[in-house]
Amino acid sequence: AKQQLTKVRWVLAVPEDSTVRSVTDLQGKRIATELVNVTRQYLAERGVVADIEFSHGATEAKAPDLVDAIVELTETGSSLKANKLRIVETIMESSTLLIANHHAWLDDWRRTKIENLAMLFEGAIIAREKVGLKMNVPNGALDEVLKKLPALRKPTISTLSEGAGYAIETVLDETVARKITPELKRAGAEGIIEYPLNKVIL
Repeated sequence: AKQQLTKVRWVLAVPEDSTVRSVTDLQGKRIATELVNVTRQYLAERGVVADIEFSHGATEAKAPDLVDAIVELTETGSSLKANKLRIVETIMESSTLLIANHHAWLDDWRRTKIENLAMLFEGAIIAREKVGLKMNVPNGALDEVLKKLPALRKPTISTLSEGAGYAIETVLDETVARKITPELKRAGAEGIIEYPLNKVIL
């Protein structure tokens, strides 16, 4: 399954020990894929006639016992390698897109709904790489802790009851949080809580 929203590739892959080195070596062979029509067109443009069968899933497991090659979606190629498959050619690249009906876009009410949906999708995409961070900071340590904190804007700072210090809350990249959490602790922060985010609307 697709894990990220980066570009993915539909690739032609064969078992590692296959003699197939290019698409032309697949003349008369059997190929499994969920992308039947595109695969058929790709082969036809290269003068290759092969038996292309629709795969209902677990495509990577079908070679070499059931088919000679597969056409499969991949991001990194790691799953193909784990199944002892070798990429021969990239058939096409694909990206995730939100597409609106032209006539719906001309209607103000529908366009607003589409724009709202796009905003929520974008917020969910942004949130995938970010986390929220909460912590308490004693009096006297605030400046030192703030120096360690990058933020989307400025962190939220609240005063704790009875003058016990401050509560800080911020949003930042998960990779940054991982790096600076020990630094925040050493700078005087206490009760540091990291939590996932569902959406970040900028």
